[in-house]
Amino acid sequence: MTITFYKYQGTGNDFVIIDNRESILSKNNTKLFEKLCDRKFGIGADGLMLLEQPNNDEDDFTMVYFNADGNESSMCGNGGRCLVAFAAFLGVIEDKATFTAIDGKHKAEIKDGLVYLQMQDVSDIETYDSHLFLDTGSPHHVTMVDALSDFDVENVGRKIRNGAPYFEAGSNVNFVEKKNGNIFAVRTYERGVEDETLSCGTGVTAVALSMHATNQTNDENVNIQTPGGELKVTFKNTQAGGYKDVFLIGPAEQVFKGEIVC
Repeated sequence: MTITFYKYQGTGNDFVIIDNRESILSKNNTKLFEKLCDRKFGIGADGLMLLEQPNNDEDDFTMVYFNADGNESSMCGNGGRCLVAFAAFLGVIEDKATFTAIDGKHKAEIKDGLVYLQMQDVSDIETYDSHLFLDTGSPHHVTMVDALSDFDVENVGRKIRNGAPYFEAGSNVNFVEKKNGNIFAVRTYERGVEDETLSCGTGVTAVALSMHATNQTNDENVNIQTPGGELKVTFKNTQAGGYKDVFLIGPAEQVFKGEIVC
């Protein structure tokens, strides 16, 4: 079988994307998805997405996301932004989208070359002495460090991801350094990829909310520097201490189109 695929990246977070509206691929073919994401024996990517038909009249499409290990995963923010750009490329949408992912419904808009993706509201942020934990569509451990550029993200991130209280289920792990005001640098160890990625959309969203919740910034417009580029997160703090109208904002680019025989 020959599959047409597209490669997209959002601040260095890269994805294989397949138009599966005609159900050419089974979502149970996890070994194939793992192979396609393999950087030595496949196409290479942090994850794979299927754009599928909507399940209701409100949606434009459905997002199905798989980690590089081939397993269907929780929400991917940069992946969602790339899939919106792909839907516009296909003509499925113009500049606005409504779609459903594994964590629920999302709205998005393409403006001035950037994709504005509305994330889920966050009502609970767990605060500990050494870190914070919250779910922004995917689980995230957030901790501040000094000298982020020299920090051993791979080894420390792996230990936290696999250790208590996360164990087998795991958590994504974000290391943060404040630059100034509302600007923060972030490096992320992603579960499912099992390595540091150049950027993580749900991760930078978690960091922005965590920094506001701990008074590292009072701004509801936070700029995040990742190794793959810059992202912005905007939100509104609710009276109950949660966050609503959360938007992840950044570029999404088609890198190439190809065919692969499977």
